[in-house]
Amino acid sequence: MTPLRLAVLLLAIAAAAIWQVSVIPQSLMQMTVGPVLAPAVVVGGLAVLALLYGVSAWRGRQVDESHVPGQEPLPGSQRRLASLLGGGVAFMALVAPLGFVLPATLCGMGVARAFDAPLGLKSAGVCGAIATVFWLVFAQLLGIGLGPALRWPF
Repeated sequence: MTPLRLAVLLLAIAAAAIWQVSVIPQSLMQMTVGPVLAPAVVVGGLAVLALLYGVSAWRGRQVDESHVPGQEPLPGSQRRLASLLGGGVAFMALVAPLGFVLPATLCGMGVARAFDAPLGLKSAGVCGAIATVFWLVFAQLLGIGLGPALRWPF
């Protein structure tokens, strides 16, 4: 992928992130720092970096290293990417019907697998604990609408 194409991809991801931040519901509590501030600052910073990279690529200052001998991708890179993206897609597809904790656990397991962690009970337990603590802190303590932890069919 050429640096200019990468810059366009980064800007498209930044645009999607800006859109996602814009649809975060406001907290019911009146507070100076709401649930939108931190994501907006992070996404704004990433958008500025993507824009700066795009300008640098446009000016020809970024080197296309995809064809440099001796710099081939690591073995299994396609599987790692599929695990990473699969975890995110699973979260987005399952969060509405199943609640937050199970899809977030699956997403965490996909990310862990992308970093070569073995899938098993230990991975599921750690990811499930992280997802549960995240839900408790943000949904219960801070009042951010993440939905129910689990949706029951009855």
